[in-house]
Amino acid sequence: MQIDALATTLPATLTLTQHVLAVLSGLAVGFSLGLIGGGGSILAVPLLLYFVGYPNAHVVIGTTALAVSVNAYLNLIPHARAGNVRWSQSLVFALVGAVAAFVGSSLGKAVDGKKLLFLFALLMLVIAALMLRRREPAAQALEQQAAPTPAAWVRLGIAAALVGLLAGFFGIGGGFLIVPGLALSTGMPMIAAIGSSLVSVGTFGLTTAVNYARSGLLDFTVALLFIGGGVVGGWFGTRVATHLGKHGKGTLNLIFALLVAVVALYMLWRNLSAFGLHL
Repeated sequence: MQIDALATTLPATLTLTQHVLAVLSGLAVGFSLGLIGGGGSILAVPLLLYFVGYPNAHVVIGTTALAVSVNAYLNLIPHARAGNVRWSQSLVFALVGAVAAFVGSSLGKAVDGKKLLFLFALLMLVIAALMLRRREPAAQALEQQAAPTPAAWVRLGIAAALVGLLAGFFGIGGGFLIVPGLALSTGMPMIAAIGSSLVSVGTFGLTTAVNYARSGLLDFTVALLFIGGGVVGGWFGTRVATHLGKHGKGTLNLIFALLVAVVALYMLWRNLSAFGLHL
């Protein structure tokens, strides 16, 4: 197993400045999530690696997985109160996906850190492209949705396994994969898919975090700092979002997608050496 800097050297000792930067990173991620409704967690790993300067890629993935999980469960509360969660489908998706996420995170721990970050950057480019294609869903009444058919349950299980595997491997919540997975496999309205996805985002992140913690690859102090910043940032982001029209949020979504793409290209450049490539 090629885990860089194994548990005997963990967690890393960070300076006070790095702790402050961890809070600011969590605030930035939470703010973006509250502002545009997704995508912020994909920046958690590069922020902790390159902005905070955390030295171990595997610990970064385990730590951010925990932070993403907690923030997802917190954001689930208002969606549940609004009736936007389809509990039966979301729980099946979360349970099936959690098993796959455990397998994926076990595979991720066995991959060299630089190679894992290189592949993560490729995923970021895919996420950026999905964000550029994103459209605000039309409003649909939840009451009009028919009960899922047996075929829909099968599609749901297959989608959950695939998404969970990817989410666990890369240590992300996987919201941008879970939402279309739920919507396409069950036909539920997008607003229900968005609310229901948070059950899986939290569960996948928690599964990955527990698996990494078993190997000593999780820094609980940094995770708490990140979560604290994320809660405050999410509150501000949500308030700002309420004052923006559809056009304004669309522009922000475009800017954020471009930012994700730029960060991904930087990560690709930083980790080319893992494959014997140089620019």
